[in-house]
Amino acid sequence: MTMLDSLRHKMTDWFIRNLPLDHPVIMRHFGSYDSASGQTVSQTTALQLATVWACVRLISGTVGTLPLPVYRTDARGYPVVARDHWLYSLLHERPNADMTPCEFWESMTACLLLWGNCYAHKDLEGFRTRALTPLRPDHMQVKRDDVDGFLEYHYHDPRTGALRVYPEEQILHVKGFGLDGLTGLSPIAAARHSLGNAMSVEQTVGHTFRNGLRPSGVVSTKQLLRKDQRVEAREWIEKQVAGLSNAGKLLFLEAGMEYSALSIPPADAQMLETRGYQVEEICRIFGVPPHMVGHMSKSTSWGTGLESQVMGFHTFGLRPTLARIEQACNRALVPPGERNSLWCEFKIDGLMRADSAGRAALYSAYSQNGIMTRNEIRALENLPPIVGGDDLTIQSNLIPARLLGQVTSTARQQETAP
Repeated sequence: MTMLDSLRHKMTDWFIRNLPLDHPVIMRHFGSYDSASGQTVSQTTALQLATVWACVRLISGTVGTLPLPVYRTDARGYPVVARDHWLYSLLHERPNADMTPCEFWESMTACLLLWGNCYAHKDLEGFRTRALTPLRPDHMQVKRDDVDGFLEYHYHDPRTGALRVYPEEQILHVKGFGLDGLTGLSPIAAARHSLGNAMSVEQTVGHTFRNGLRPSGVVSTKQLLRKDQRVEAREWIEKQVAGLSNAGKLLFLEAGMEYSALSIPPADAQMLETRGYQVEEICRIFGVPPHMVGHMSKSTSWGTGLESQVMGFHTFGLRPTLARIEQACNRALVPPGERNSLWCEFKIDGLMRADSAGRAALYSAYSQNGIMTRNEIRALENLPPIVGGDDLTIQSNLIPARLLGQVTSTARQQETAP
């Protein structure tokens, strides 16, 4: 470590210990990005935009509710759920002592969407990971050792301010879209100008409502006022005109003053259109269709049914995030000796549980074509098994006409034979 790196670490430690993370100095110089609109954009301020909050909550909440089981190949080469493996319990039941799987993956996905990276510390026992503890991505720095080329994760603990250096094998790192292969790019930083514009629009709307939706006006007088008179007159006029409490009140002017309102309605200023465009702009950043966050000004081109919309969102918006998490877990958590036969994969069948008609049609096709047994289908619906429900069945209505009746007769003879 060079003298400059040591000084930088000491300065960072001092700031962490003496200033809160949301302090303006920290936010402006260490954890925020300047935009063309003049707004200071950070992950915290971006979440104050309703569309950013809705997109992050939608994707992270959906990922958090999806099961992440572990599979292995059996002796015949078919995939089966590895319920007896320690990794199944870690990913599917309890990642750590304080969080449920839903809470853990929801938090990790939110960090991935906001910072472009999410990290978790692995509590190792040999090749076995006993627990996964999320780490804040804004306190992490990824470096490559110049001697052996291995990655190092430098983490400034927000509780103690101490610098911890973790080797690569102790960190689960899920990377977003990036250029160097080491870390992902922050969507908030990349889209800071669009987000800054949206913040400016929201501030404009807020100021408009604060001023009672009254347009600015012009006060004219035939007399030449001194500087102190101008200040006093401005304060007096603003107290009578500005604010919701003054809406509808009689305006009293003296000394030959005249008030002329500048009637610029919000529609002429295209305020509503601008706000709608910002919703679509933010949805493009996160790959979320606007109708899924409540923006219904335009119809979707992904079909009219719930199944079409869910499948479109899964294919183009959700699947890349799921694939990144799956591959990161397979790389960092599966022991090297089991990587050819053990893997984890999200089970997306839960996304279709709300569509009862589509689910019934799918189950019917599976049972009638020998894909799933009736007891397997009943297990997906949390129903108890039935007697005789473990046999695969196939429809026989498409047999040749010359064989009609023979298949049924043969089956009955086999059933009645001693």
